[in-house]
Amino acid sequence: MATPRIVIVHRRTELQELLDRHATRGQAEFFLSTRGRSLQDVQDRHDRLTSALAAVRASVPSDWRQAEVERADLSRFLLTDEDIIAVVGQDGLVANVAKYLQGQPVIGIDPEPGANPGVLVRHSPAAAAALLAAGDVGRLRCLNLTTVTATLDDGQQLSALNEVFVGHASHQSAKYTLSAPSFTQVGGQTERQSSSGLIVSTGTGATGWCASIALERGGRALPAPTDPRLAWFVREAWPSPVTGASLTEGVLEAGEVLRLTVASDQLVVFGDGMEDDRLTASWGQEIAMQLGQRPLRLVV
Repeated sequence: MATPRIVIVHRRTELQELLDRHATRGQAEFFLSTRGRSLQDVQDRHDRLTSALAAVRASVPSDWRQAEVERADLSRFLLTDEDIIAVVGQDGLVANVAKYLQGQPVIGIDPEPGANPGVLVRHSPAAAAALLAAGDVGRLRCLNLTTVTATLDDGQQLSALNEVFVGHASHQSAKYTLSAPSFTQVGGQTERQSSSGLIVSTGTGATGWCASIALERGGRALPAPTDPRLAWFVREAWPSPVTGASLTEGVLEAGEVLRLTVASDQLVVFGDGMEDDRLTASWGQEIAMQLGQRPLRLVV
């Protein structure tokens, strides 16, 4: 087996962003004060992340390789099969990384235990450091979290851990024909729609955006993170003489596909809120959404 490489993923802190924008600490402090905030609070959060990163770096076995990448550079960073991914930050950062993985194990590290839900960042910096210091890749136990994949008819593909969104790039209505599988009707169901877009969510995503939609619709039962099922919802479907609003939610089992044929100039497809890293589908293109073939291997 090749020598493992630890890839440490993090994002720039609010303090770093403020200093980029305002140049000096004094100007940053004044800006925060106009909004009723303290620079010290921002500094404390920066220090906790810096401390967590230092603990992870120091714990990597000496014979392992190391690399670091910021969230904004993930789409340009080349990952290898031997990598172990250490994500230091909020739960959402793990989801941001998931779409670029090919089965590499992920250690989610919470630099502020108690401040984050800890659904995906399950390890404290000290616990993660001990795990890495042991240097035994074989003892990493992983939970396989379901992913969702959207595929365009030209072969372009995008995967996500929480959900995939399809809709217009702005606040305009998305127009398309939706084809969903059905247990009661051979060949499924098809409907022309005009809506605010649709989401297809995993069980991990069922605690976020998908959960709010399900709650508004009477508290629909949603899949668990490891279930081989997806939930889908159409947002604000608009009934008209040529569009319907009856085919607005459902569940995709393993092997089932939700298909959408674009009837707008352009629709966008993105996963886990990363709008800048998206696919664009034009009039007549088909988008197929189904269970992802590669689950996220989250180290527990």
